[in-house]
Amino acid sequence: MKLERKVAVVTGGARGIGAAICRRYANEGACVAVADILGDEAAALARQIRHGAFGVQLDVTKRASIDAMVETVVGRAGSIDILVNNAAIFDMAPLLEITEASYDQQFAVNVKGLLFTLQTVAAQMVKQARGGKIINFSSQAGRRGEPLVAVYCASKAAVISLTQSAGLALIKHGINVNGIAPGVVDTPMWDQVDALFAKYEGLPIGEKKRQVGAAVPYGRMGAPEDMTGAAVFLASSDADYVVAQTLNVDGGNWMS
Repeated sequence: MKLERKVAVVTGGARGIGAAICRRYANEGACVAVADILGDEAAALARQIRHGAFGVQLDVTKRASIDAMVETVVGRAGSIDILVNNAAIFDMAPLLEITEASYDQQFAVNVKGLLFTLQTVAAQMVKQARGGKIINFSSQAGRRGEPLVAVYCASKAAVISLTQSAGLALIKHGINVNGIAPGVVDTPMWDQVDALFAKYEGLPIGEKKRQVGAAVPYGRMGAPEDMTGAAVFLASSDADYVVAQTLNVDGGNWMS
C-alpha cells in the first residue's frame, strides 16, 4: 500500500473524481478526510469507505471554513500529509454574455478557494516539518481556450500557474506541489456541462457528451477512476522528485 499511515484531505470529495480518489486512497492505506460543501454526502461516503475515513464540511470560498477544516482534520487524525485540491465549479456562456457574477463565482471556487486551501494546509505541513504532497486539479481547459468557456478555461489555467509557483516555493520544505489536468470525465458535473452546450449550440441533450467522448483518442470519455492512478502516484514517495508539474490524464486529448 503506497499511502499507509498517511492522512489525506480531498476537497470536493463527496462526488465524482474526488469520491473515486477518496476510495482509492483508503485502499492504499490512507486515513481520508472527505471534505466537501455537501457535508452529509461527505459523511455518508466516509462511512462507506471506512478505514478511518471521516467527513468534514468545507466551503473553500470562506477562509474561516478552510481554517476550521484543517483544525478538525488535525484534531481528529493528528496531521495532514496529502492535500488534493479537487473542489471546482463550471459555467459557460458566449463571450459577450459572460456575467460578473459567473466570473466571480468560478474564480472564488476554482482559484481563490484552491489557493487559500493550499496555503493553509501547506502552513500546517511546514509546522509538522516532515514534508507533504499537494495535488491541484486543473483541466485540459486550462491548456487551451474555448469560445464558450472563457472564464472556466482561465480559472483552470490559473491553477496550472499556481501549481508551478507553489511547487517552487514549497519544495524547500519537502512539500511537493503538482497538478492533474483531466480531459472529459463522465461525472455528475458533465450533465450540467452537456445541458449548457445543448443550450448554446442547439444540440439535443446528450449529443455533446457523445461527441466529446468519440473525439478522445483513447476511444471514450474518462471515468473518475481513471484519475486515481495519477493521484496515488503524485501523493506517494514515487513522486518525490516531481515538482511543479501538471500531468495530463485525458486519453490523449492534449499533448504538452
